Amino acid sequence: MHFSSSFLLVALTGARAAFLGSQTAFPPAVEQYDEGLFTPMNSLSSLSSDGFTTLSSHPAFPAVSVRIKKSTFCDGSAAAYTGYIDVEARHLFFYFFESRSDPDTDDVIFWTNGGPGCSSSLGLFMELGPCRILDENGPKYHPDSWNTNANIFFIDQPVGVGYSYAEYGESVSTTEEAAKDIAAFVFVFFEHFSQFKGRGFHMAGESYAGRYIPVFAAEVYDQNAKLIEAGLTPINLKSVMIGNGLTDMYHQISSSFEMQCTSASVPPVSSIGDCVRMKQMIPRCEERLRKSCVDRFDAIDCESAAEFCNDHIGSSFWNLNLNPYDISMSCSPEEMSESLCYAVTKHISNFLSAPSTRDALGVSPLVPMNFSSCSNTVNMAFTTQLDMLHPTQHYIAGLLERGVRVLIYVGTYDWICNWVGNERWTNAMEWSGQDEFAAQALRPWAVKGTNATAGMVRNAKGLTFLTVDAAGHMVPYDKPKESLDMLQRWLAEEKF
Repeated sequence: MHFSSSFLLVALTGARAAFLGSQTAFPPAVEQYDEGLFTPMNSLSSLSSDGFTTLSSHPAFPAVSVRIKKSTFCDGSAAAYTGYIDVEARHLFFYFFESRSDPDTDDVIFWTNGGPGCSSSLGLFMELGPCRILDENGPKYHPDSWNTNANIFFIDQPVGVGYSYAEYGESVSTTEEAAKDIAAFVFVFFEHFSQFKGRGFHMAGESYAGRYIPVFAAEVYDQNAKLIEAGLTPINLKSVMIGNGLTDMYHQISSSFEMQCTSASVPPVSSIGDCVRMKQMIPRCEERLRKSCVDRFDAIDCESAAEFCNDHIGSSFWNLNLNPYDISMSCSPEEMSESLCYAVTKHISNFLSAPSTRDALGVSPLVPMNFSSCSNTVNMAFTTQLDMLHPTQHYIAGLLERGVRVLIYVGTYDWICNWVGNERWTNAMEWSGQDEFAAQALRPWAVKGTNATAGMVRNAKGLTFLTVDAAGHMVPYDKPKESLDMLQRWLAEEKF
């Protein structure tokens, strides 16, 4: 989900295949584009709730089509829709919720969870959606939803995650491959539902989305040049938001030392002996990562370096019976395996496995009946390609240089993608604003109308780094009011 899932660092072990790079793909140029070739849906309000409406493909993406229906399974205060974007034999499931405030003018947010391989239904029903599932009684109204002042869609990606599926054995195993489907999804969405065309667009996610979102946003941004050339409307990409993300393994992997052995989050949780051993291995870890993963990428050597760092720095955490997503909480290995340390994930899976839910949402019968929050198959496919070892801060730098704002927010109780490592890479990232950003001192921020410190913040030239006190890996779950205040101020471009 958010969850780097139980896999994030541990999943590195055993992968042996080289990373398969992929070239950026754009839609074919449509010279002298004829609007008569395509009829947009214009308004979502005309859709049926009885079954899917299948919309025609767009000339720029002839292999992409849309199936969509109205839905009433969640919050009745805002219009809701579910459907599939069909990209050839790959079918990406999405939920879309209009803003509770002003859907005709409010911006649009794209949300994805992490893993890799975790469903965005976790973000929807556990964190920031208009309804939450807290027990076996189904969805309940969530007052601090991110659709309070924005239109938002949640997507199960890549194929094989959640309700998304593929035919004929098609699959996706790298972020760069997944980005092609996402860029097509975004373009076709705005073209079909032209009431949202030109709105501010924000791409957001958490955990492994620290890898996903920078690449997805860069693909959308680069695609815009081809759209303009073809006489089509570009996507108004305004910002990127990443919560507790994995973005730069080199600068993040050793930060578990600070989380376990200092008071960076909670009082030290590891023994002095373990901490001494971890500290002594950090220079060797960083040297090996720099040589094999940063200065040049060698698949076998980089994997070996990451395994070395994990074995000597990160592995001791798993003997502590603590929650890797919230170091202030205990979590047994059994709880980790069954529910990722959160019982609510089982309630969500049960709800989404129910035949009545599947029928209401329009889930394809080709999707397995038992809903899985996170797909081990997808996770291992990405792990085998060493996808997580490829840093994405260079994509973020490129977006910043082109005027796309970036928010990096982090709950201070998270261990697996913690604030120490995220602060470290944001300060170290090479871009034109690096010196000005790194020179800024962290300062407290508070929710509007209160004086209580909610966390710390640093910002300069479009980049904002922000912490949320006493929140774990899923900030909106632990601190819903603080996360909504953060979002609203970010969308309004207000200072923290």
